[in-house]
Amino acid sequence: MTDASSSPTALADPEGPAAAGPAGRGPRARDTVAYLRYGAGKLLGAAVSLFAVLVTSFFLFRIIPGDPVRTITHGRAVSAEQLQSLRRQFGIDKPLWEQFTQYCGQALQGDFGNSYQLYDPVGELIWDRLPATLLLTGTAFVLYSLIGVWLGTRSAWRNGGLGDRFHTGLSLTLYSVPSFWLGLMLINVFAVGVGFVPGLFPTGLMESGDGSTGLAHALDVAHHMVLPVLTLVAVGYAQTLLVMRSSLLDEMGSDYLTTARAKGLRDALVRRRHAVPNALLPTATLLFVNLGNVVAGQILVETVFSWPGLGGLFYEALSIPDLPLLQGLFFVFAAGVILMNTLADLIYPLLDPRVGR
Repeated sequence: MTDASSSPTALADPEGPAAAGPAGRGPRARDTVAYLRYGAGKLLGAAVSLFAVLVTSFFLFRIIPGDPVRTITHGRAVSAEQLQSLRRQFGIDKPLWEQFTQYCGQALQGDFGNSYQLYDPVGELIWDRLPATLLLTGTAFVLYSLIGVWLGTRSAWRNGGLGDRFHTGLSLTLYSVPSFWLGLMLINVFAVGVGFVPGLFPTGLMESGDGSTGLAHALDVAHHMVLPVLTLVAVGYAQTLLVMRSSLLDEMGSDYLTTARAKGLRDALVRRRHAVPNALLPTATLLFVNLGNVVAGQILVETVFSWPGLGGLFYEALSIPDLPLLQGLFFVFAAGVILMNTLADLIYPLLDPRVGR
């Protein structure tokens, strides 16, 4: 009879069959417990971060110079009593600590108050503008993620080649260009027209407003999206390509790739099945951060192209300042990034079992 201590299971588990439990489920159970503890810590950290954002959003915008009441009533004959009545209506006549406690209590219930300028609930204003932002930034995110990962992989695998030098140089240039400046240049060239290049695309807004429906309306919206999406894709593709290229270059000298080649695997198979999955972790971090920014949109790009999304709404609120609207938008923007980062942290152990142990 074979000695149990010499079996493969006993050699694989230093604590022996007794520690492994029935059917050898001990190590897997310990991994599950470790992952649950890891996940609970990340979720707790996300909750603390969200509360910190809630507190920060209250004080951050109160250091902005300006009086919302005087800005809203600018150019009108308003008495001191009417100004005081508006301050009382907005709740900014109360002591700061009372405003803070009231804000936190309402915000924890999902109520960020009413906009000073538009008089509508902040939640409704955000919900109305959210689809336009998701359409614009979501489309750009999908495009630059696919292009950046694909070209970054090819550039690294053919390091030093003509294509690698071209894409790396172009990415470094685009990554250093401010997005609003690039948007203005695209408007000047492709919307206004320069020399022999005619104006091909609209300069702003989301649609022409000609009452078209169905496919004609979809094509009209797509026509308005071309320049803002191109601006976002140019910057996002550059960032994604550089991170993916750097990560894959770090993996290319690893021993496991040499072993895979020595076993006779084709170069394309080595790259696709072995090198790229291990190089994706840093890129996955970037993609999840960018996915969180999909909700926030791009304030400057939306402002330049007069896109009716959350970014443009934030810019409008900042000019007053419309405190409830600024606080609600800031919380939504930050919450999107925090939640996506937390999701990335929870997925990491599934991609790399060493994480969270």
